[in-house]
Amino acid sequence: MDTANVYGWGENKGRTESIIGNWFAKGERRDKVVLATKMYGNMAGDGEAWPNHDKLSALNIRRAVDASLKRLQTDYIDVYQFHHIDRNTPFEEIWQAIDVLVQQGKILYVGSSNFPGYKIAQANEVAARRGGTIGLVSEQCLYNLAERRAEMEVIPAAQDYGLGVIPWSPLHGGVIKKEVQGGRRASGRAADTLADPAARAQIQSYEDLLEKHGVEPGEAALAWLLTRPGVTGPIVGPRTAEQLESALRAVELELSEELLAGLEEIFPGTGPSPEAFAW
Repeated sequence: MDTANVYGWGENKGRTESIIGNWFAKGERRDKVVLATKMYGNMAGDGEAWPNHDKLSALNIRRAVDASLKRLQTDYIDVYQFHHIDRNTPFEEIWQAIDVLVQQGKILYVGSSNFPGYKIAQANEVAARRGGTIGLVSEQCLYNLAERRAEMEVIPAAQDYGLGVIPWSPLHGGVIKKEVQGGRRASGRAADTLADPAARAQIQSYEDLLEKHGVEPGEAALAWLLTRPGVTGPIVGPRTAEQLESALRAVELELSEELLAGLEEIFPGTGPSPEAFAW
C-alpha cells in the first residue's frame, strides 16, 4: 500500500493514512502488507508553514514519522519516502535523522519520489560516505507510455544504484485507459492531454493497435511497464473491484514482439542521456 502524509489534501491532510490505520486496526492485517508512505509537504494549518513544518529537515522528518505512525496505527513503516527533493537541507542532515529512525525500528527502508537522477546519485553517495546508512532503495517517478522522460536519467541512475523503480500514474491520469463505463475522465491530466489534437490522434492510434491485438488499453499499459528495465511494479489506484481485477490481469499478460514494436512506434522514448540530447 502506498500513501503520503498529505494525501486527502487541504483540511483532510492525513486522511488516507488514517483510513489505512483504521483498516489495520481490524486485526491481523499489518504483517500481510508492505506499507509505504511519504513526507515533504506542509502538514501545518493554512498560513502556518514555518521552516520545520515541511521539507526534509531532521526535525520535520522525526515529527512526520511519528505523526504518520499514529495515523497508520502501526509501529513501523516498511518504505519511508521523500516526496520531493529539498534543495536547502544537506543529505548529511537527512541521513542523520533517518539513521536514528532505522535504529529505533520506526522505518525499515527509505525511498525517494520525484527525484532527478543527480539527486539519487548524491543521496546514495553521501549515504555511502557515512558508512552504515542504508541509502535509497527505491524511486517513485512519473513513468508511463505517454511520459517517458524518466528513461533519460532517473531510471539509469536508479539501476546503477540498485533502486527499484515504482512508476506512479502508470495510465497517465487515465489518458491511456478507457473508463469501465466508456468515455474518459473529464478533468485533470486526461482532459488536458486530449484537448491537444495531436495527442488525441496518438491515443486513437494506440486504441486501434490494441483493438487489432485484442488487448484492453489499461492492461496493455501496465503490462508494458512490467517489461521495462528497472521497474519493480507500477502503482495502481483502482476505484472499483472491476478496475482492480483489470490491473491484476496485466501481471499475466504477455505482449508480443509485434505489439511492443507498435507501442514503441506510437510512443517513442526519448533515448538515454547523453545521447538523447548530445548526438
